[in-house]
Amino acid sequence: MKFIFYIMALCFILNACEKPNPETQKQNLSGYWEIKTVKIPDGEKKKFEINTVIDYIEIKGDSGMRTKVSPKFDGTFTTNGVSEDFTLKIEEDSLRMYYKTPFDEWKETVIEAKDSTLTVKNRDNKIYTYSKFKKFDLGKPTTDNPQPTTDNP
Repeated sequence: MKFIFYIMALCFILNACEKPNPETQKQNLSGYWEIKTVKIPDGEKKKFEINTVIDYIEIKGDSGMRTKVSPKFDGTFTTNGVSEDFTLKIEEDSLRMYYKTPFDEWKETVIEAKDSTLTVKNRDNKIYTYSKFKKFDLGKPTTDNPQPTTDNP
């Protein structure tokens, strides 16, 4: 009986230590992501209960675009039209997002990218955890994936 218990425990540990597949993570990046927590290197964790701005990520092949959008009650989104392009690379068995703007360059490492959860680590070793944004439900049906519109004040 003890032998079976040890075998089961070993299988559980090996399964828990399994690294995520970067190709699968890549497929899960696209969508609207709402920040939930930020964990800073000293262990402090900041929670975000309400977000007026969320991240829209769109992947095409080995590159993508990330823009901040604001959800509206009718199920659509607005944005100021500013986006950051990035390149996806698999390095050291991890998926990395390389950003380059006229002002800066940086990378983020994808720790987890599942259907409903996204966790990334930035260059400051801050860990950002996002969940898929759930649209406001006011009893009016909306499309599943409306594209953001541009508001130019």
